[in-house]
Amino acid sequence: MSTCAPGDTLPRGESARPPPSLGLLRLTWPIFLEYLLFLLMGTADTLMLSRVSDEAAAAVGVVTQYIFVCTMIMGVISHGASVVVAQYLGARRAQEAARLVALCITLNLLLGLAVSASLWLVGDTLLRHVNLRGAVLDHARTYLDIAGGFLFLQALINIFSSMLRTYGFTRQAMSIAIGMNLLHVLGNFLLISGHFGAPALGVAGAALSNVASRAVALGFFVWMLYRVMEVRMAPRDYVTFSPEYVRKVLKVGTPSAVEQITSYACQAVYLYYVSFLGSAALASRQYAMTISQYIYLCCLAIGFGTAILVGRWVGAHRPEAAYRQVLSSLKWSATFSLLLDGLAILLRQPLVGLFTENAEIRGLTSHIIALSIVLESGRSINLVLVHSLRAAGDTAFIAKIGVFSMVCMGLSLGYFFVFQLHLGLVGVWLAMAADEWLRGIVFGWRWRSRAWARKSLVTPERAPVAAHRQNRGRVEGEGWGAGAVEGR
Repeated sequence: MSTCAPGDTLPRGESARPPPSLGLLRLTWPIFLEYLLFLLMGTADTLMLSRVSDEAAAAVGVVTQYIFVCTMIMGVISHGASVVVAQYLGARRAQEAARLVALCITLNLLLGLAVSASLWLVGDTLLRHVNLRGAVLDHARTYLDIAGGFLFLQALINIFSSMLRTYGFTRQAMSIAIGMNLLHVLGNFLLISGHFGAPALGVAGAALSNVASRAVALGFFVWMLYRVMEVRMAPRDYVTFSPEYVRKVLKVGTPSAVEQITSYACQAVYLYYVSFLGSAALASRQYAMTISQYIYLCCLAIGFGTAILVGRWVGAHRPEAAYRQVLSSLKWSATFSLLLDGLAILLRQPLVGLFTENAEIRGLTSHIIALSIVLESGRSINLVLVHSLRAAGDTAFIAKIGVFSMVCMGLSLGYFFVFQLHLGLVGVWLAMAADEWLRGIVFGWRWRSRAWARKSLVTPERAPVAAHRQNRGRVEGEGWGAGAVEGR
């Protein structure tokens, strides 16, 4: 997976190409494993709670949708920071990148506290608005009160893990994710069913385990980021407000958050559609989405890895290298998507059997997975292009097209398929597929137009190489300061 475009030139004094540690493969596989383990945290909840009841599993699935929306709100800062910091690093302005990171950590903490408080106040109202009743509503309240109330921990994890990856240290982020998931699974084992003398808390136990594992992981993320940064943050950087930095972060982060919030808000509307189809459809949707996440996970990792490279290239004013990298990444993403989706279709019966023994739910979920090739093939293209355009700073265009496609077309088609054509859960999947394909086609045209090349937020540092190396602190190696501590 090459990252260097032959024939590109750099300003005098800069290295000719990124270091080997910034190759797409070396960036992508740790991101893949990190997100795989992150998904395992949610799957562990679903699997273990499905042993309690299908209602408990469905309730956690509903709450997870709201938590995802809140996470996207908190992503205003972390998404913007990852793009801007990557461009500053590509421009060899490491001191300013460090100041920006410190400011964004403070802003994300404040935003996370505000979101957690909001969930405490309006959580019950949100759950009632998606037509939940009975045992499902009771379980959902319990999980939201605990996991939602401590969501500020996730806000901090978002910014620290995002910065760790932006600096090129994807393996370290993966290692922390491994520990977090092992701790969470252990907590689930102890607290859901009450093993080894622990109280059997059911849904509450899963939520407490979730919070505890995130708190421990946050401590390691803080320690690791300080360890690998080429220029470290000073205490005053956390409380020094810079209008220029905030403007750049919000210019990127706000449209990105709008686009992602719209995506998850649409999922909430789809969930509302499905709630009218009965509890079997609700459970089938949750199980199908859990399996689907693993299908597109590899494409998501390729998208994130490509975004890191695109941000560096754009910051260094090398758009041709960024352009060629994305074309290469699209080929890999489409290939992996088809292979994994074909495997999931072949194994769909035993996969669904891991979650439930209910014949109706198993049949419906298996049918949905068989149709997933239409959805996942479009998503494999969309994921790479969305992250690449975002890394280049072209976030306003993404948001405009995303809102139009997801809301105006996707939700309308979903309503028509479900309530007019009576296609049930199949109609929801077809509507989501149409949305993914439309955005993929439009974003592909945008990338080929090279309009994103004019969106760079920084200019390269033209200092001599010797002066640049002197400012690198204790980090060793060549290139853009990423990967020098990799493997320590």
